Amino acid sequence: MKVFTIGFTKSTAERFFERIKAAGAKKLVDVRLNNVSQLAGFAKRDDLRYFAKQICNIPYQHETRLAPTQEMLDEYKKDGGAWEAYEKRFLDLMAQRQIEEIERDALDGGCLLCSEDKPHHCHRRLVVEYLRRMWGDVEIVHL
Repeated sequence: MKVFTIGFTKSTAERFFERIKAAGAKKLVDVRLNNVSQLAGFAKRDDLRYFAKQICNIPYQHETRLAPTQEMLDEYKKDGGAWEAYEKRFLDLMAQRQIEEIERDALDGGCLLCSEDKPHHCHRRLVVEYLRRMWGDVEIVHL
């Protein structure tokens, strides 16, 4: 099983969609809590749905079970919380939500989308690493 991840910040629409297309992703899976109010014009829900289909010929889905809570986001982003505390809380949240029970087909070949340009301090990395621990056979490719 292969799962890709990508962030849209610091990327042009052209570069963003070309990376997804070149990787051979089968679907775009938005793992953000808020998918309509982002600063990048091409990264809003309806635009992503359209561009994913037209440019990459793949479907778009929004999967909030793989997103942090608003409280967690605010504490980390707005209040300057420590990454380590955010990471622990999010890992606990994924375990509580039992995200490993998500249908594997829903994510196989999918590209998890979030805003951060790099996966190092982004929850999309935590999601795929958690699923690899639970499922065992997950190849992770950060685009």
